Amino acid sequence: MENKDVEDVAAALAGDELAYRRLVERYQNVIGEQMHRFSRSIAVRDELTHDVFVEAYFSLRTYRHSAPLLHWLRKIAVRVGYRYWTKNRASGNEVALSEHDWQQFKAVVPNSGLASDAAELVHKLLARLSPPDRLVLTLIYLDGCTVAEAADRAGWSVTGTKVQAFRARNRLRNLLEGIES
Repeated sequence: MENKDVEDVAAALAGDELAYRRLVERYQNVIGEQMHRFSRSIAVRDELTHDVFVEAYFSLRTYRHSAPLLHWLRKIAVRVGYRYWTKNRASGNEVALSEHDWQQFKAVVPNSGLASDAAELVHKLLARLSPPDRLVLTLIYLDGCTVAEAADRAGWSVTGTKVQAFRARNRLRNLLEGIES
């Protein structure tokens, strides 16, 4: 796959639109899955995925072949998703979990066994955290990144990421304790 990426990147930089289209088709599902972590809405996920590939297109000249293209795209996806959370939090558009919702989920989720209900609960809980807290927990616990990988994707230092993760876990714990009581 990597040889195809190198060839398609070179061709896209030379003006071959079909080469960039092949790159998009090759990675749009993977990036779309990642963007689903930033919004549960399919329409928003698709828009965010589109934004990732637009940003990648305009930044293609900065891609260094030292890492796989997918790694580079994932870093762009994190930035796009983080901007989305920050913008929504500032405008008040993010729907966080209310205490009433928490009581409903506590009654339904353990009994339903539906992964989608559990995912919705996690998404709404994380929406109550700040974007940096939300990002570090999403990268480490939902995307399965190591601390070093999370730091790389977020553009943070490893030490800063460790501290951020520690503080975010404590804030989430405090949030859960506050909701449960």
